[in-house]
Amino acid sequence: MTIDRIWSYAAESGHTEGQDLTGYAVAATDGTIGHVDREAAPHDMRHLVVDTGVWVFGRSVLVPAGVVTGIDTRGRKVILACSRADAKAAPRFQTDSETRDPEYLRAVGDYYDRLPPRETASV
Repeated sequence: MTIDRIWSYAAESGHTEGQDLTGYAVAATDGTIGHVDREAAPHDMRHLVVDTGVWVFGRSVLVPAGVVTGIDTRGRKVILACSRADAKAAPRFQTDSETRDPEYLRAVGDYYDRLPPRETASV
């Protein structure tokens, strides 16, 4: 995956333009990590803010759209191409202003872009 593509949904992900993923469960390759709190696309860097609940001590993580490998609209679930540990180790998301900070977003994109390819969970 190139860094340019990390911010766009892959054609095979099942995402349709205008689709609202808010509230969808988010599953990594090895289990659920939380639910989509909101979506954003500042600076053409489309991403999901995922509320991890108590799993990561009540914090949220930011996931670029290019990490999404599948969307199950019936089951209201988003599938990611990373593990729970990968999501937890991503650059820490602390404030909403970071979703508009190009430097922070680049750091997140670089992190996810460097992850090794993984088997994706089925939708």
